[in-house]
Amino acid sequence: MDFGVVLQTNPPAWRTVDLARQAETQGFDYVWTFDSHLLWQEPFVIYSAILAATHTVKVGPMVTNPATRDWTVIASLFATLNEMYGNRTVCGIGRGDSAVRTLNGRPSNLATLREAVQVIRELGNGRAAHLNDRTVRFPWATRSELEVWVAAYGPQALKLTGEVGDAFILQLADPDIATWMIKAVRDSAEAAGRDPDEVQFCVAAPAYVGDGQSPAERAHMREQCRWFGGMVGNHVAEIVRRYGTDSAVPKALTDYIRDREGYDYNQHGRAGNTHTTFVPDEIVERFCLLGSPYEHVEKLRVLESLGCTQYALYLQHDNKEETMRLYGERVIPALAEPVVATA
Repeated sequence: MDFGVVLQTNPPAWRTVDLARQAETQGFDYVWTFDSHLLWQEPFVIYSAILAATHTVKVGPMVTNPATRDWTVIASLFATLNEMYGNRTVCGIGRGDSAVRTLNGRPSNLATLREAVQVIRELGNGRAAHLNDRTVRFPWATRSELEVWVAAYGPQALKLTGEVGDAFILQLADPDIATWMIKAVRDSAEAAGRDPDEVQFCVAAPAYVGDGQSPAERAHMREQCRWFGGMVGNHVAEIVRRYGTDSAVPKALTDYIRDREGYDYNQHGRAGNTHTTFVPDEIVERFCLLGSPYEHVEKLRVLESLGCTQYALYLQHDNKEETMRLYGERVIPALAEPVVATA
């Protein structure tokens, strides 16, 4: 299993770069960031500094969208970074949430997302793409390599992911929900004539490490990560509006938003925000990874058995460095394949 961190590009930018450097030092493979240009600093500028300050990690947005960025510009950004730093980028993309909602816009439809994935991937891999009745290509990007990972929740979005995505980004860590979603993506890939084993599966969710024994400490962990249930609730509310409450979507995903009254994007992704009181403790525990390193390892082993190939830690809480350190010393080694010098 690979490991990533998900950062917000809060100022100062060098703080984000330093957290990315620490992540690589602790053994993480990927550094992701939010992509919402009104709420945070421009990530692609910061990616260049992260890549210059590190050696092996791959960087990318979790996630960008087809509405606020021109698709050819997205592909050019990735291809340029790849030329500068040696194919160390990855494109996470979805329909759009905070980046479009803060502009009073709406997420892209699935047809637009499908076309954007195909255009970005072809151009990002130095191949020709068809757009606006033109065939276009970057003549300078023949060596660029880029995977496009799709974030999804609803049945049709999961179907699209299986058909066109190099990987599926699942933004929650509940094993029961993950089982249903991963199966939906695998079934879709197989129906499209793809090898389901070639689709990667990234679970992205907050991680907070401590001893996990004190009730007060456990409560603090939950409060620091409760924002995530609110963020996921935005997408769940969209699913409920589209499919109703009696769809194939697991009740464990849809039932908890019954008391949701709204969402303030000015507090998006921030610990201690004021609009996530509807998220119960049980959901925080199910959607996130909390507690001792042992508890993290045990839950990650379950997710790995379901097909998870990467776990990306959201680090929007007050324990960033210590969580990364304990992952580097206790969690990542426990999940690594043993290698011996002699046998």
